[in-house]
Amino acid sequence: MEQRVLGRTGRRVGVVGLGAWQLGADWGEVSEDEAVATLSAAVESGVTFIDTADVYGDGRSEQIVGRFAKDRPEITVATKMGRRLEQVPDNYVMSNFRAWNERSRRNLGVDTIDLVQLHCPPTPVYSTDAVFDALDTLVSEKKLAAYGVSVETCEEALTAIARPGVATVQIILNAFRLKPLEEVLPAARAAGVGIIARVPLASGLLSGKYDEHTTFSADDHRTYNRRGEAFDVGETFSGVDFGTGLEAVRRLAPLVPEGVTMAQFALRWILDQEGLSVVIPGARNPAQARANAAADAVPPLDEATLAAVRDVYDELVRPQVHHRW
Repeated sequence: MEQRVLGRTGRRVGVVGLGAWQLGADWGEVSEDEAVATLSAAVESGVTFIDTADVYGDGRSEQIVGRFAKDRPEITVATKMGRRLEQVPDNYVMSNFRAWNERSRRNLGVDTIDLVQLHCPPTPVYSTDAVFDALDTLVSEKKLAAYGVSVETCEEALTAIARPGVATVQIILNAFRLKPLEEVLPAARAAGVGIIARVPLASGLLSGKYDEHTTFSADDHRTYNRRGEAFDVGETFSGVDFGTGLEAVRRLAPLVPEGVTMAQFALRWILDQEGLSVVIPGARNPAQARANAAADAVPPLDEATLAAVRDVYDELVRPQVHHRW
């Protein structure tokens, strides 16, 4: 698999990683055996970057990933912190950072975490010097090797990129979220900050496997967060109305090369964006993990195809999302 430098961490990682939200919670039940099998399939397929968070399954995802990554030094593990308390700026202080970091290090079974990201904090946090001073202190204490941020908006991303200690920015980037291409990716390239693309398949919409009759279990965020009831609605289907998303996928389908799945096409589109470090599709089983990793072998898309993707976005999706994030 192609390797790219992960921003200011200096680490090289495979361009297709694995998002481990599914292995913790909020996507229906995944057994630990199935989770380990999924991780194994991903790594065997060239994945070397795994992204998790302390709130995925209340630490379950971190624990599973930590046990799996033990004695596998080629794997870079990133986690996130900040959503264990009410989302107010006053909670982003050193005492909480220490507590969250200690819990994550215990869950992961490590002394130093490869990468810790603030987990979509309130917007004022990005402009608070004391927050980043605290993170710098944790780096100096070797509690974490590097830090980054996971953001909701492009404006938050740009504020973070201007911080000299920020190694990476994780942002929603997919064929239904083109706004980061305008300023965020160019700014990150100029600053040497890594870009981690999350929600790359728009919560599965861009897999091409859903239709108007598709339903999801009650404990799946695609059921309970369609209007942002639990967290930012942009995290579910990238904020796109389900019906609109289905129509957009139907418009994209003729662009998919022979022998390539819709999901692989969607991932290849992300890999073709200049400045992208790693994309982190989730997977619930080994077959999905292998198929996602195989997107790296899909040839780069030509200019006509890239333009056609933008046309579908401009016509159907842009009015719903471009102004919001």
